[in-house]
Amino acid sequence: MNKLNCNTLCQPVLTNAITDDVTLQTWLIEQASKYRLQYLLAYATDGVIWGYFNDGKLSIAHGTFPQFPKLCLSTLQQCRIFGIDGEVLLWRTKQEWKARLIYDSPNKTQQLETITEDQVLWGTQGKVKDGFTLLSDGQQGLCHAVPLTGIQFDTQKKLRRPVRLKVRHYIEYDNDGLARIGLSRLVDLFAETKGK
Repeated sequence: MNKLNCNTLCQPVLTNAITDDVTLQTWLIEQASKYRLQYLLAYATDGVIWGYFNDGKLSIAHGTFPQFPKLCLSTLQQCRIFGIDGEVLLWRTKQEWKARLIYDSPNKTQQLETITEDQVLWGTQGKVKDGFTLLSDGQQGLCHAVPLTGIQFDTQKKLRRPVRLKVRHYIEYDNDGLARIGLSRLVDLFAETKGK
């Protein structure tokens, strides 16, 4: 039984540099570069915001598909920047911004037990533009623009949703040996190939 606590994986990240939209983007780019993080998934009062980091720049879905929200400090509620190695979570409290880092140690003996889950994202068809794929689903017109291209859609199977969000859950045990998920983080965004 592993005695490590999930809280040992979390490190606080300073947010005092975030004061406006420009410093928010600068801070996000710095964190992504420092920890080799690739994707952004943010929740704002006006919708979901996808983005990706490349060559020290942040590309947001709004820049390619203007119907999606801008990344604005005034509407942002929570933001995750993530990749294979870790995740930075930024969230709003009543008084201030807080952030924490989960960075997987290369020393596997220090790791907690994990479960990896591939969550299915909406989107049975897509339109690719500038590094994003506009995914749509069903007659309701539900859509979002993920920072992923090369997705293989199956026109014969209208209900097939190939895009996945990989999530890692960290397991911890209480004093009685009862296991629970103590912490979760986003890991990767990918598309299943046809035939799966």
